[in-house]
Amino acid sequence: MMALAASLCTGCTVGPTYRRPAVTPPDVFRGSDETAPPADLTSLADLKWFDVFKDEQLQEMVRTALVQNYDLREAVARVDAARANLGITRADQFPTVEGSGDVTALRFSSGGELPLPQGVPQKRTFGSVALNLVSFEVDLWGRLRRATEAARADLLANDENRKAVITTIIGDVASAYFNLLELDMELEIARRTLALREESLQLIRVREQGGVATLLEVREGEQLVYGAAQMIPGTEQLIEQTENAIKLLLGEPPGGIVRGRSLVEQEEPPSVPPGLPSSLLERRPDIRAAEQNLVSANAIIGVAKAAYFPRISLTGFLGFQSNELSSLFTQSTNAWQFIPQVTQPIFNGGRIRSNVRLAEAEQQIALVQYEGAIQNAFREVSDALIQYRQTREIRTQRELLATTLQDRSRLAYMRYRGGVDTLLNALDADRDLFEAELGLAQTRRDELLALVQLYHALGGGWQ
Repeated sequence: MMALAASLCTGCTVGPTYRRPAVTPPDVFRGSDETAPPADLTSLADLKWFDVFKDEQLQEMVRTALVQNYDLREAVARVDAARANLGITRADQFPTVEGSGDVTALRFSSGGELPLPQGVPQKRTFGSVALNLVSFEVDLWGRLRRATEAARADLLANDENRKAVITTIIGDVASAYFNLLELDMELEIARRTLALREESLQLIRVREQGGVATLLEVREGEQLVYGAAQMIPGTEQLIEQTENAIKLLLGEPPGGIVRGRSLVEQEEPPSVPPGLPSSLLERRPDIRAAEQNLVSANAIIGVAKAAYFPRISLTGFLGFQSNELSSLFTQSTNAWQFIPQVTQPIFNGGRIRSNVRLAEAEQQIALVQYEGAIQNAFREVSDALIQYRQTREIRTQRELLATTLQDRSRLAYMRYRGGVDTLLNALDADRDLFEAELGLAQTRRDELLALVQLYHALGGGWQ
């Protein structure tokens, strides 16, 4: 009976066979370096994350996040759940066989209105032993195989989602860390500026006491001092809140963060080639997950179409039954039962047809999502390339601006102390320098954030 069941397992498989949709990627990413080789196969995303972000403290935090982060732990659990679901679905393709055995002992009363006939024993013990084919569906039309195919694709999609979470976590930790370093630099600039302005205010007050400066100049000096001073507690607040955000990414309670290198000491790769656009389809986990969702939806169509055809199920048992335990396993006590059953839908109000249409519509939704994921990936890479290139140019110009304003401020205060210029020019130069230094710090951070975004957009980090 088992051999017969196994021989009936194979058959035709209804439903469409999956074929990857044709995609025409661009020849190059918009925003890529025009001086790079046109057929450069290398990509920034091929580097391990610790080869891109070389700050030792940042590396330690990323390692911690990859173990303790709540989103990643949830993603891993979803993979385990999908793997278990695949095992459950696949098990439906095989027979369910159970062993059973029972022993019954009876003792009849010797008295009463109906006494036992002559020769019938007062005590009887009988039993049975059997292998039961509880249920087995002969998968002639591939319904169960399609369901297994869909479950396997769901498992792969969940695993790709896990990889996507890894890339997101690495990017989030790096971005938050660089934001923290930029806030540290803002705090340093504010404190340094405050100290310099307090010295200038002291000079103005001395000049005012000597009748050289006016009370208006004192108030203008006080304005600059208070402006720098009020920025310090606000920056300290942002620093502590950013530290708490990083701790959450690490799966730890709120607390301080140990810094490694400063913002200006962060290393960047010597080159950031994006690679070939066609390789993005194989590298980005979200694209790979979208394709597996499409594979699953495609297989579900076969499951829905198989409902048009008859279902053949088998049940039965094979074993021994005897009125006496001593003769339970003799040839005369063997017993078997084999029950094939065929079920054919006749009328169901169009339910099967609607299920097929639903599966086909969901397959089209998955196809649109897959194509949209690809185009969104190309856009994200292009945006990141443009942002990285333009931010580097902005940083270069702001470095020149900050250098110029430092010299201007020095000369303006020198002229004011020498009595050949007004305080207004010195105060204007001081304000401009303060804003330029803050802007330069933010641009340096933005350049690092653009690198993080580009690495993430190219699908790097999970390898």
